[in-house]
Amino acid sequence: MLIEIPHLRDKVHIFKDRNEAGKRLSEMLDSFAHTSAIVLALPVGGVPVAAAIAEKLNLPIDVAVVSKITLPWTTEAGFGAVAFDGTVRLNEQMLPSLGLSDEQVQQGIKLTSEKVAGRVSKLRKDKQMPDLSGKTAILVDDGIASGITMQTAVEAVAKLNADRIIIAVPTAHRESLTELLSMAEAIYCANVRSGFSFAVADAYKNWYDVDESEAAQILQRFNRV
Repeated sequence: MLIEIPHLRDKVHIFKDRNEAGKRLSEMLDSFAHTSAIVLALPVGGVPVAAAIAEKLNLPIDVAVVSKITLPWTTEAGFGAVAFDGTVRLNEQMLPSLGLSDEQVQQGIKLTSEKVAGRVSKLRKDKQMPDLSGKTAILVDDGIASGITMQTAVEAVAKLNADRIIIAVPTAHRESLTELLSMAEAIYCANVRSGFSFAVADAYKNWYDVDESEAAQILQRFNRV
């Protein structure tokens, strides 16, 4: 089930920043307020969005560390992702067209696994992920482009026995939501966009790369680290 805001469809520069985007999502997620649901942010860009949601809905916040496996020649695009528990998901449709050797693929996985381990250490202090049995997990990022990172997050979080998995993002490409709809109970996305060209940043007026220090400071406010 996809829940969107119809009048925001295919529009750009919708949100002032990630904080405002999170507040808009919290209005869509108001039925989860004051429940046993837990907000799981995908760092680092998803942390400010998730924090706004958790604050508005009075929910606990944690992080599900997942990172895309970037291409050797650019960090802007990836061909897969690695999650906090070692789950690896590759974009099998994309790989044949990239011309990557098996060695390059494995090197990408290795480097990304090391990056994920570092973020787990910094943002979670190496604490174990919570047992989600009987709980609703709300996975939050600042947007979905290809969808591979969120797919990997859902796959990893499902292993934590979550009763329900909900995806909440300010913006996403419509095609990327198709496979995710079969993996989660519902997707809440304020700004669904179509078209050949898509960038998460285009949904925001004030866009910048969130760093790990800022994410850690935000999480500290919720006593999660």
